[in-house]
Amino acid sequence: MNHLLTLADAVATHARLTPAKLAVRDSRRSLSYAQWHARANRLANALLGLGLAKGDRVALLAYNCAEWMEAYAALAAAGLVAVPINFRLTPPEIAYIVQHSEARAVIAQDELTDRIDPVRSELPVLHGAYIAFGRELPAGWRGYEALIDAASDATPAVDVRPADMSALMYTSGTTGKPKGAMRSHEGSALIALATALEMHFTRDDTALLVMPMCHANSLYFSQTFVHLGATCVIDDRRSFDPEALLSTLASQKVTFTSLVPTHYIMMLGLPAAVKAKYDVSRVEKLMISSAPARRETKLAILEHFHNGKLYELYGSTEAGWVTLLRPDEQIDKLGSVGREWTGSGPIRLLDPHGQEVADGEVGELFSRTPYVFDGYWKNPEKTAEAFWWPPGHGPAASAPHGGAEALGRPSDFSGAWCSVGDMARRDDHGYIHLVDRKSNMIISGGENVYPSEVEGVIGAHPKVKDVAVVGVPHDKWGESVHAVVVLHQGAVATEAELVEWCRGRIAGYKRPQSVQFVADTDMPRTATGKILHRTLRDRMSTA
Repeated sequence: MNHLLTLADAVATHARLTPAKLAVRDSRRSLSYAQWHARANRLANALLGLGLAKGDRVALLAYNCAEWMEAYAALAAAGLVAVPINFRLTPPEIAYIVQHSEARAVIAQDELTDRIDPVRSELPVLHGAYIAFGRELPAGWRGYEALIDAASDATPAVDVRPADMSALMYTSGTTGKPKGAMRSHEGSALIALATALEMHFTRDDTALLVMPMCHANSLYFSQTFVHLGATCVIDDRRSFDPEALLSTLASQKVTFTSLVPTHYIMMLGLPAAVKAKYDVSRVEKLMISSAPARRETKLAILEHFHNGKLYELYGSTEAGWVTLLRPDEQIDKLGSVGREWTGSGPIRLLDPHGQEVADGEVGELFSRTPYVFDGYWKNPEKTAEAFWWPPGHGPAASAPHGGAEALGRPSDFSGAWCSVGDMARRDDHGYIHLVDRKSNMIISGGENVYPSEVEGVIGAHPKVKDVAVVGVPHDKWGESVHAVVVLHQGAVATEAELVEWCRGRIAGYKRPQSVQFVADTDMPRTATGKILHRTLRDRMSTA
């Protein structure tokens, strides 16, 4: 039976059809599809030659660079599983992921090997399977290029099936220890094709990948363009540079990029004379995600990128893309994340008893996407919590032993609905409005307070650049509402001023009882710019 292509299959296809076409580029190097195919095969064969076998995990640690694309394709060709690691993590955090995933090899950029070396004795990596690339070869590491040069470019003789695991994506850990989300080759291909269909991408597109390559956003979008035979440009700067981004958009004739609101705000905040230097007329589509975007931000984006259409998505590593707010809905449906992605089933919003809530009421969001993950690695309990069947549907749960069956949940989750703990409401036109993560909810005097609602009110103050709201212990009310605020550069505000701003805009029990002002650099964030509310709560509890 024919099956969906893996990433390696897609690269091989375009190496045959358009061998000389530019496939991948960063600031240091570029690869045609033929070159990428050959190097990926060499790396795949080299890894198998080190003693790795189909299904083994390989940890990847690097800043954004072309090597990410080589590694993803090579691992797919060899039937190995990518374990991308966030470059912002500390050695103990990295050790946890490598240990938990039981990774048998590590591929790391030379600048980051010092995150691995202090914990090497704790890791399950094969002897000789620490591989480094970059300008310098650290002691105790194999050279990436030397391995590639010495290996065959023949396609590895490994039977890789669509249902096989392609990646083990560790979540950002906003609510505790990271969990490894198992992604299959089939799921990766389906999300790539669904994205191309929904957003009308073609082989003529050029995508600029700015989000970390260890993150689902860049991985999922990159695979879309590879399946089409288009071009991916990787922004490999160590930190975000708004003018450099504009320069890249212009010089590389980019047609699409995906950014978080902070990126757009920084870019649009450049002096008019600076922005005018760069021709961005080729940009046709822009994605905004990972955090709410204000009306003025969206209007400014559309004004500057006058040929561009703006999209806003909601999704997760586990479920993939869930909803999309389409270009003609950006202003009229401001505050919504749109409706179901093409090819997905209807979203269900459930109360704690598993019953659907009425429109306008808040419930836990369960999606039904064709490219959903296959569960959490070595964590059947959390896997069972993530999936739901309507009463009377799904396979029976009758096994007497541990795991999902013991919890009264099916062990086969195909066709089930998936949740990552986000709370939302549906309006009377079917648009989804995210309210908050279930774990972020504040209970003050018996009332539920959703931080995102309070953040929306405070964030509308003209002096406020960013805000996070968390619950802090309170002797009388259990928890009180505490706001952590970043002001615009040069702005000055007081706690009383912001509390008064909230008066009349939200109910008294939702208004902050205390306000803390911090520098932008002191606001804890994930690699994609999401604020870590848990970290803020921990800070408050130890203050």
